[in-house]
Amino acid sequence: MATSDDVLSKYIRQKKPQEQEKVEQEPSWKDKPLQDSLFRVHPSVSRALAENKPVVALESAIITHGMPYPHNLSTTKDVEAIVRAEGATPATVAIIEGKVHVGLSSEELDCLAGSKNSVKVSRRDLPYVVSKGLTGGTTVSATMIAAHYVGIPVFVTGGIGGVHRSGEKNLDISADLTELGRTSIAVVSAGVKSILDIGRTLEFLETQGVCVASYGSSKNFPAFFSPQSGFTSPYQVSNPEEAATLIASCLSLGLQSGVLLAVPIPEEHAAAGQQIEDAIQAAVAQVSVKGITGRDVTPFILQKVNELTKGKSLQANIALIRNNARVGSQIACALSKQRIERDVRSKTPHPRQPISDTVTDIVVIGGINVDFIAKGKAKTIHFGQTNPGSVFQSFGGVGRNIADSLSRLGQRPLLISATGADSHSDAILNYCKHMNTSAVARLEEQSTATYCAVITEGGELSLGLGDMDIHQHITEHYVSQFEKQLLSATLVCLDGNIPVSTIDYICSNAKKHNINVWYEPTDSEKACKPFLSDAWKSLSYSSPNLAELCTMNKTLGYSTPKELPSSLEEVLSVAMALSRPLLEHLHCLVVTLGADGLLVCGEHDAGSVNLQPRKQIRRRKLCALHYSALPLTGKELINVSGAGDSLAGALMAGILQGRDTDSCVRMGLMAARLSLASPHPIAPTLTLESVDPDKIQTQPKPTFMWIE
Repeated sequence: MATSDDVLSKYIRQKKPQEQEKVEQEPSWKDKPLQDSLFRVHPSVSRALAENKPVVALESAIITHGMPYPHNLSTTKDVEAIVRAEGATPATVAIIEGKVHVGLSSEELDCLAGSKNSVKVSRRDLPYVVSKGLTGGTTVSATMIAAHYVGIPVFVTGGIGGVHRSGEKNLDISADLTELGRTSIAVVSAGVKSILDIGRTLEFLETQGVCVASYGSSKNFPAFFSPQSGFTSPYQVSNPEEAATLIASCLSLGLQSGVLLAVPIPEEHAAAGQQIEDAIQAAVAQVSVKGITGRDVTPFILQKVNELTKGKSLQANIALIRNNARVGSQIACALSKQRIERDVRSKTPHPRQPISDTVTDIVVIGGINVDFIAKGKAKTIHFGQTNPGSVFQSFGGVGRNIADSLSRLGQRPLLISATGADSHSDAILNYCKHMNTSAVARLEEQSTATYCAVITEGGELSLGLGDMDIHQHITEHYVSQFEKQLLSATLVCLDGNIPVSTIDYICSNAKKHNINVWYEPTDSEKACKPFLSDAWKSLSYSSPNLAELCTMNKTLGYSTPKELPSSLEEVLSVAMALSRPLLEHLHCLVVTLGADGLLVCGEHDAGSVNLQPRKQIRRRKLCALHYSALPLTGKELINVSGAGDSLAGALMAGILQGRDTDSCVRMGLMAARLSLASPHPIAPTLTLESVDPDKIQTQPKPTFMWIE
């Protein structure tokens, strides 16, 4: 009958070729020459490390030599489950056929737990075990080496070794202590086993330069089965955050020594401590009688103590290991969080000007672009060849355009955005002097966003290309610097260029503080962003076109037409049907229809749609108003880029000025018309006077429709 060792070897050797190749090609955490030949990092561990997620290293000597089967296997799997439940990734370290494995599969754990011939591997044993292709369980020192090698900063174990009694005579000192003095890693343990000389162990750790701290409410240094040893630690940390800060300080200082965090056994399992201590003394006496020495001492004593206490010591051992795993995982998670926050702070841009306490009615968060408009001189653009035409530079970006429109219409919006520290940034900020750009970050190592549009002679877009990566730096951490302005604003406008996390942050604040948020989706691909979570339920307004409205519905799981309708009657019918589910939470939708005008959908109010911010959510009747676009001849049409942004900005200005719905919409239509007839996204001629709704006397009245 095959032994567990045979099964283990067979499992390793008989992996399918594609599985072996996958292991061999697993990307290394650090670029070291022996990584591919000697180390095997489990994919889950490799991914977590690459993503700066918390990982907890675990030893395997406890599996091979610390507990009897099947307690060793069940305890190991319980410990790994605890680590996962706390939000970290377990990385059990072992040597399998001469390879250092960091992270084991379930099958590997099963085989290792049942193995009869596994070697106990400490630092001194690593070269021999690896060279001979042997299998073994790693002790504290060997586990520290492997964990540190791949970049794991936290290691959880039961208890560390120490200076043995009479160690001052025979120099029997565990390699765990010297490893702590030379390897920069945090070891979470229940202190030192009481079979050892705890006082001399602490003295030796001091000599090795190891920072020792008790975890909890006191400095009492635990003695494995007992929360008190009669000795105290030099330092004490109260919670995972304090422990993580201590570890981070050690790592930042570049010290070659580690940190020992001593966690007392849970109080409910400490009651049997005296009985276990008596059994330990009896077992120690037998060690001398039987002449047991070296690495065989600890396993003998633990087994004997378990017999004398009728299993109570094993139960206490398992309890403290589980507790250490829980505490160690919490510390690893806190350390990971601190690292991420530190990285974010170091990368978070800062405003070009000091943040003012001045409040504003409206905040716009979105992109700034330098636009290059290439307009052909023929009706058709022929791709793959040079087309005659003209190239014009202007300044755009949806957020910038809306803020520009608002600024020209008597508002003073705060624009939150980002540019590079380049000539494009100089030009665009100079052009935007009439706007409040104090919250626009200027980033040294980034490029200002650029957009190139190729349009036909008639002004229709043929192709658009954009370099918009800088918009990802408009993060929630940067935006949160303007929290006072956000919370005091009547309206906050977001464009779809900003990260999903920033949209979620704004929507979360909107829900808490009753802020009205307008979402301008930018394009059909980005329209989904707020709808990937419940963030969309905190929106008040949105201004999608029909394709973007379809994307929003698809994201929420609603059915949408396979093809967009062509006739106006069908367009209006589909737009109202798609608006209906969104209006369960949104106050108003402004659906832009290009040459067909726009459709305003929302709460019925005296034969119209109520555009003014609602004071409370209530059950309401829904209706829609269809407005035709203002007439524009082919010769007048110059540029379609920016018309929707002009419309949205003018609508917002009208709302903030307390105008009725009809006046707001007519202002928007006139602003859009000015944009279409201008080479700039927002016409420089845009003023309150130029969009005076009283000047549109000839436009037909809107068509009123109920939304069922």
